[in-house]
Amino acid sequence: MEESLRGRLRPGARVKVTQQIAARNYTWTSEIRGAVVSYEQKQTGSWYAHSRGDKLWLDRLTIRKDDGELTTLILDEYSHIEIEQDAPDGTPTDAGKANESKLPV
Repeated sequence: MEESLRGRLRPGARVKVTQQIAARNYTWTSEIRGAVVSYEQKQTGSWYAHSRGDKLWLDRLTIRKDDGELTTLILDEYSHIEIEQDAPDGTPTDAGKANESKLPV
């Protein structure tokens, strides 16, 4: 993922994420829209990852869909993110833990 896009994934930004799963003769595509709650890189608990420290780091994007559902997406090379609206001014640039009552709905 481009560094400029990572910097725009701040709480409150509205995004559209398109993810694809490739199969032998077709592609399964899903599209999710909502407001960013958090973006972070986090280790897996996978014992078979075999990378630094035997852990694999994954990009995790948590969004709140328009119906209120919270969804955590694992971003990979088949994920495409479009920023529909940037986060409001004054929104912290880090995705640190915030009081949930202050998160966008």
